[in-house]
Amino acid sequence: MDEALNAPVGRARGRGRGLDEPPVFAALDLGTNNCRLLIATPSPRGFRILDAYSRIVRLGEGLSQTGRLGDAAMERAMAALAVCAAKIERRGVRRIRAVATQACRAAANGAGFIDSVERETGIRLTIITPREEAQLAVAGCLNLIDQSSRAALVLDVGGGSTEMSWLDLATTGMDAAPRPLAHWRLPIKAWLSVPIGVVTLAEQFPEGEGGETWFRSMVEAMKVEISRFTHADEFRDVFVAGDAHIVGTSGAITSLAGLHLRLPKYDRAKVDGLWMTRDECDAVTRRLSALSVQERAAEPCIGPERADLVMAGAAILTAVQELWPCQRVRVADRGLREGLLLSQMSSQRRGRTRRNRGSGGRISPP
Repeated sequence: MDEALNAPVGRARGRGRGLDEPPVFAALDLGTNNCRLLIATPSPRGFRILDAYSRIVRLGEGLSQTGRLGDAAMERAMAALAVCAAKIERRGVRRIRAVATQACRAAANGAGFIDSVERETGIRLTIITPREEAQLAVAGCLNLIDQSSRAALVLDVGGGSTEMSWLDLATTGMDAAPRPLAHWRLPIKAWLSVPIGVVTLAEQFPEGEGGETWFRSMVEAMKVEISRFTHADEFRDVFVAGDAHIVGTSGAITSLAGLHLRLPKYDRAKVDGLWMTRDECDAVTRRLSALSVQERAAEPCIGPERADLVMAGAAILTAVQELWPCQRVRVADRGLREGLLLSQMSSQRRGRTRRNRGSGGRISPP
């Protein structure tokens, strides 16, 4: 994995920086639904964000029917990536890790689109595996995990896939200190990637008149996929005993949290890290079910771009909670991008330490 951390940015190399200025890193995640960018510098407690960008591009729109990325979808993504390239150059980014996930993995023309992105924006995207996607999501959420529990389930609901990672917190020490991802003691004992996300599920079950039958159809379809997985069964007793929790990361889950809090406008500081009970999750899902698409679009924490997808996200969360019941869900407005940043920064620390050791000089503190 570390070989890709120094990937060239092409035309978006950025301006030079003085030797006394902290290095600037960028993490870009092109998903099935969103294009997200974080630009940050290292800090003693992790990193300090300099710039952030998020745009719903629906790259995977229609992919489940055609097997290809559509022209309009690629144009939307390319426009967002051009904005990202400009920000990367303006901020003087030294290192970037830019990744693409399920839409580009699944599309017959996904690799060709990746090549076009590099030609037009200078950004070189790497299509990562579901396993690495799950690992990065866990890494990005590490400091939201309640280590007093015996187990946790990190649920990353994307546009085209859903990743689930079961963490054993009872027998494996978890160290959240920044370090190369390959050397982090991520206590992942089982993981599952289901090629269904909010976009694909919503396309599979068009809303029509909505209603409980429609919603339950989405829930049951997701449950069928998850229930086939048996490698995490050793944790079932822990969940039944109430000594486990879910950490949910996705736009769908953060939207549910904002609706639960009845926020007049989305506020990451109030959503990220929020604990919700199972009853509260069910209650906000019922509230959401009673709204039309137009009414959902008017909700400040949903908006028109998520109005037709948020019920699919609620269905995925419901399916997981019914199969892996627990009373606590922690909402994470973080995940893959944060994991990408920490991986890059810790890789740099490791390289600096190796150089210091090789020269016989004093090893600088991390």
